[in-house]
Amino acid sequence: MRSRRILIGVVVAVVALAGAAGAWAYDHGQRDTIATGVRIAGIDVGGMDTADARERVRARLLHKLRQPVVATYRGERARLSARRAQVVVDVDGAVEEALERGREGSIFARLGRTLTGGDVDADVAAHVGWSRLAVEHFVAEVGGRFDRAPRDASLDFSPASIDPVTSQDGVAVERRGLRRAVVRALSSPDAQRALPVRTHVVKPKVMTAELAAKYPVVITVDRGNFQLRLWKDLKLAKTYRIAVGSAGLETPAGVYTIQNKAENPVWHVPDSDWAGDLAGTEIPPGPQNPIKARWMGIYDGAGIHGTDAVGSLGTAASHGCIRMAVPDVIDLYDETPVGATVYIA
Repeated sequence: MRSRRILIGVVVAVVALAGAAGAWAYDHGQRDTIATGVRIAGIDVGGMDTADARERVRARLLHKLRQPVVATYRGERARLSARRAQVVVDVDGAVEEALERGREGSIFARLGRTLTGGDVDADVAAHVGWSRLAVEHFVAEVGGRFDRAPRDASLDFSPASIDPVTSQDGVAVERRGLRRAVVRALSSPDAQRALPVRTHVVKPKVMTAELAAKYPVVITVDRGNFQLRLWKDLKLAKTYRIAVGSAGLETPAGVYTIQNKAENPVWHVPDSDWAGDLAGTEIPPGPQNPIKARWMGIYDGAGIHGTDAVGSLGTAASHGCIRMAVPDVIDLYDETPVGATVYIA
């Protein structure tokens, strides 16, 4: 009786060992097969060996990731190719991780899933790499292409007019949002690859309505017609007859400002050949001083001043300055602050 029990025990042990060996052999035979239910970036690779899984992932995933990212704005497009972005995908690593996810747990758990038809519900992320520098360059390129600088309101000067140039809003690409969208598109095969470029409005620093306050007083000088015009609040206030620089000593053309003012000024004689023995000297107010009544400095020794040589008005007779009749220069002086714009043509 005892021998029989021993025999039965031996048989049971042998059967158990055989079952265990068979289970081990079966499980070992599945070591290169990905468990049912496992996906890589949404691609079903369950039940496939690693070689077939790699082939399927490369065929489906790389096809998507190799599509260019396209930024669009008002019908225009900027394109970032996968090659330029240096997109790379670790397919081997993803397949290896998928295989490991299916073999988690004990051999009995794996056999239990096999016997019951159970799945491993797992989606392994595809590890995608790309060049950050390429993304930054692309975002900067899009910004440079679609940004539009605002236009400040300004004045369009001519000898006889000052015409307002209206301000205009600018736009700037939302670079941070674009960068995030590009990174998502490069990193995920399911992300949107046509990216609408978002912008925000950039306001000008000087608005049209602010022009009159910015230019409360403007002087324009028409050298050809020997006229000086005074503009207040962008409207013509007065016109004066003047003399300008003679040939070789022309009154300088351009846009300047009134730099300084003086009543009955001392004449600081320029150190120039035309000044002769007076060069570099100072002439106090009086008969010998040709700068009468008022002085408004403009640029490099040139300015607006009064003269008693009223016969020179309407001619090119000065050494670069703008001459006015004494009553006129006094009138202009009182109307014109330091910093007022002067346009000479």
